[in-house]
Amino acid sequence: SWKAFVEVALNKGYKVYALSRHLPKEFEKKINFIKCDLKAVESIYKCIKELLNVKEIDLVILNAGILGDIEEINKTSLYKIQEVMTVNVWANKVILDFFINEGIKVNQIIGISSGASVNANKGWGGYSISKASLNILLKLYSREMPDTHITALAPGLVLTPMLNYILENVDEKKFPSVKRLKQSSKQTPLEAAEKIFNILGKLKKEFPSGEYIDIRKI
Repeated sequence: SWKAFVEVALNKGYKVYALSRHLPKEFEKKINFIKCDLKAVESIYKCIKELLNVKEIDLVILNAGILGDIEEINKTSLYKIQEVMTVNVWANKVILDFFINEGIKVNQIIGISSGASVNANKGWGGYSISKASLNILLKLYSREMPDTHITALAPGLVLTPMLNYILENVDEKKFPSVKRLKQSSKQTPLEAAEKIFNILGKLKKEFPSGEYIDIRKI
């Protein structure tokens, strides 16, 4: 959840800029914020232009993501998949294009990916496809942003509303991966955000830009 990232960043003394549909009360006057719906891709460029009046950024976290429904891929309409792709992939393309077009120097970019990008478990269709696409998108941009270190990072299982919804509502007999999720260890958004901030230096030093990395394996 992006709130956890903001909390950790503020604690570490970062000046924070954020795009989202809502500004939580506790961040009022503490961060630079522009309301933006990432489903409306045509408005994103304008939103960021309004948000950022800087020429250099230390860290960008591309965190927005939607799950779509857990259902068989043959029952998932193209419209639903397209909606997931819009937020999970194309919104990020617009953001990355902004940095290049406006000549903004970015030190490091973390795109929040998922184990779903490589597992392709039954039922996770649109989400899996979108995260696999995000991995490749970030790799492509790493070729065009040689001075920026980019990572597609799977953070492990995080107890977000999205995950809670799956654990409570999806039939584990029909979708066995849900049973595995229930048995796996999970972390709070705050724990996950802390972990990510703590490995930023390691990612830059030890891994090539453009890689997909699962935080559980490093």
